[in-house]
Amino acid sequence: MNTTRHTSAPPAAGWMIFLLIAVAGLFYVKWFPYYHRAFTAAETHSIGKSILMGTAASPPAPTLQAALDYAWAYGKAIWQAMVLGLLLGSAVQALVPAQWVARVLGRNGFGSVAAGGLLAIPGMMCTCCAAPVVAGLRARHASPGGAIAFWLGNSVLNPATLVFMGFVLGWHWTALRLVLGVALVFGLGWFLNRLVTPQESRAADEQLAQVVMQQAEGSMFARWMRILGRMAVRLIPEYIVLVLLLGAARAWLFPHIGPEIGNGLVWIVAFAVAGMLFVIPTAGEVPIIQAMLSLGMGVGPAGALLMTLPPVSVPSLAMLARSFRPRVLAIVAVTVVLFGIAAGLIAMGLGF
Repeated sequence: MNTTRHTSAPPAAGWMIFLLIAVAGLFYVKWFPYYHRAFTAAETHSIGKSILMGTAASPPAPTLQAALDYAWAYGKAIWQAMVLGLLLGSAVQALVPAQWVARVLGRNGFGSVAAGGLLAIPGMMCTCCAAPVVAGLRARHASPGGAIAFWLGNSVLNPATLVFMGFVLGWHWTALRLVLGVALVFGLGWFLNRLVTPQESRAADEQLAQVVMQQAEGSMFARWMRILGRMAVRLIPEYIVLVLLLGAARAWLFPHIGPEIGNGLVWIVAFAVAGMLFVIPTAGEVPIIQAMLSLGMGVGPAGALLMTLPPVSVPSLAMLARSFRPRVLAIVAVTVVLFGIAAGLIAMGLGF
């Protein structure tokens, strides 16, 4: 006689809790504030000062104070979204049936990529705040392409950022971001899914079967708290350290900004790489580019930052180092840089 007791709550209860957190959290942290911020952008053609260096022409020198100042400013901008990202990243593992994630995002065709990109649009998170959710999806065997499309789509296809960009920088910048953003999110996701081998697919199927069995047993709430605790302990310390280091390194990544930074290919490549490495809050690229253009920088480097500042950063890549193979993250980083270079060349060619 089998005396094993399954104490997990029914799937419907998990879904209800997850959707409540997602909808209420996104409304409070993203949707409602951005709705009002759009009116500010339309009226003032600004959404605030550049978090990189304010109105100055150069970032502060690399010091401990510079690191602390940037980390504090950045932390104030993103802490609510980071908490929400951790809650959702753990909840998708504990509350959402693993079969659903695998069915929607786990296949290696374009369908999972399309689903990941479309699900990202209402998220509107920066690359680091979306990373815990991506880690949760990968833990439930979302395909590499589907998870990457969700990750990049949060920042690159953020509808609020596109609106801010139109009012602040001009709608031609929005069009450039949207066209290249769609190609980056869905094209890169499709390519990464093409790299999945049959052996990797079989291994993922076997691991999924084990996850389904584990999810059917024990307390759903206790499982959620354990996963949340593990994610917080693993992700937050390395995240803080890397943000501090980048805050101190601003002066090395971004030199004195002025007319001397023109549309040469060297500058476009340099700013594409710097933008890929650096970390900013959601829509932070808009005031950064606005400030740099006002100081006389060329549109080529500005176009490079348009495509490389939002999607990835050193902290977000580090946060997902256990969720993807190193070659996948390397391909993502290189591809983002290439799209940044393309954006800079297009902006220069079209006379932005």
